[in-house]
Amino acid sequence: MDSVIDAVPNLSVITQIELLCWKTDIVKEQAVKDFISDSEILEIIPDVISHCVNIRRSKKIKTPDAIIAATAVANDYTLISNNDKDFKGIKGLKYINPYSI
Repeated sequence: MDSVIDAVPNLSVITQIELLCWKTDIVKEQAVKDFISDSEILEIIPDVISHCVNIRRSKKIKTPDAIIAATAVANDYTLISNNDKDFKGIKGLKYINPYSI
């Protein structure tokens, strides 16, 4: 991730929830918690809601993924994920799959 992220990571509150729900061993769980604590957590604000509605109207995508994408769009951030199926092709979304670089 160091080759992709060069600043403090910004996470949607939805991403934070998803990361904390992973069932994994205690070492990986602690690494995830450390990553989250080093990140800025972005809340769902009205601009995110507006973008989320537009994304859901234009693409068949689940609400949590639409909120994550909308958070990136609203803040002019690049979304880093391995979820091409849901995130590729969203208008206005800058997206990088770290496994493709």
